[in-house]
Amino acid sequence: MAGNTFGQIFKITTFGESHGEAIGVIVDGCPAQLPVDIDYIQAELDKRKPGQSKITTQRKESDTVKILSGVFEGKTTGTPIAMIIPNEDQRSKDYGHNVDVFRPSHADYTYFTKYGIRDHRGGGRSSARETAARVAAGALAKLFLKAKGIEIVAHVSSVGKIDAPNVSIANVQEFIDEREKNIVRCADPATAEEMIAFIDGVRKDGDTVGGKVSCYVKGVPVGLGEPVFDKLHADLGKAMLSINAVHGFEFGSGFSGSEMRGSEHNDIFVKNHLGNVETVTNFSGGIQGGISNGMPIEFRVAFKPVATIMHNQATINSAGDAAEISGKGRHDPCVVPRAVPIVEAMAALVLADQLLRNRASVL
Repeated sequence: MAGNTFGQIFKITTFGESHGEAIGVIVDGCPAQLPVDIDYIQAELDKRKPGQSKITTQRKESDTVKILSGVFEGKTTGTPIAMIIPNEDQRSKDYGHNVDVFRPSHADYTYFTKYGIRDHRGGGRSSARETAARVAAGALAKLFLKAKGIEIVAHVSSVGKIDAPNVSIANVQEFIDEREKNIVRCADPATAEEMIAFIDGVRKDGDTVGGKVSCYVKGVPVGLGEPVFDKLHADLGKAMLSINAVHGFEFGSGFSGSEMRGSEHNDIFVKNHLGNVETVTNFSGGIQGGISNGMPIEFRVAFKPVATIMHNQATINSAGDAAEISGKGRHDPCVVPRAVPIVEAMAALVLADQLLRNRASVL
């Protein structure tokens, strides 16, 4: 199987399956002498782990990370960093009903057809459990970016048709504090309560619902990204679309920008009171010509409803014969509350990689 590695200089390779012994990640290319805060990395994993609340899967995993290499006396050494997260609460028997039956809208059929074999226990390698490894690596990337004055924050901006109003990111810590006050991770308290009630109702119906995560990046210098194939927004798009259940990515004005005129959409350059160049509006989402322009990077990621629902559904088996299946086991009624740290992690990996690559752009 190819495609388990992401990045060019700050590079990660993840490994492991949902119901295997453990999942993990190798981080290659992280600069030496970066202070490593293991408590911070664990805190990021705690935001993604299952069993957090009534609106997430009840699988119980501590997601305790262990660093095996690449760190000495609290700092990176420049060598590959290996991190491992044991699986502790697998219930493989919950998947006995779909050994030979393909779950609708899952990776079962495509995976089996491509490889001729599949791990039916939770989806194996195609399970969202793999994203815990990304969050561990992304936390390391966030530590690197913080040392450069770059901060990344995200929150749940919609669930189903419930949309949160625009929220301020002027104070990143206040934004995070407000977001973490509720189990849906929406930075607007009133909308959060509405979202929670809606998700809980969907859960009780044995159904699922999708949503969106909005992400903001502050402190990005001008110049990250390349103007042709390696545009910054192209790399961010690939990163986000590689996350399980993601069906959409847009930055800046996104799809709504297609409804505007150029006279409305153009971001006018000005000098602020500090003498720095900025734009009056930010329809470009902090990226112009594939290169960061110094404004906050803004993008949104759309997640589809979880495919496992607690209702009977028609499907086929591996012989192509008609069959029926009903969801069993422990699953999220809505993935977006736990997706927030994943989105932040993937953004951090892109920006850390682009920051290191940018060092070779001029003499």
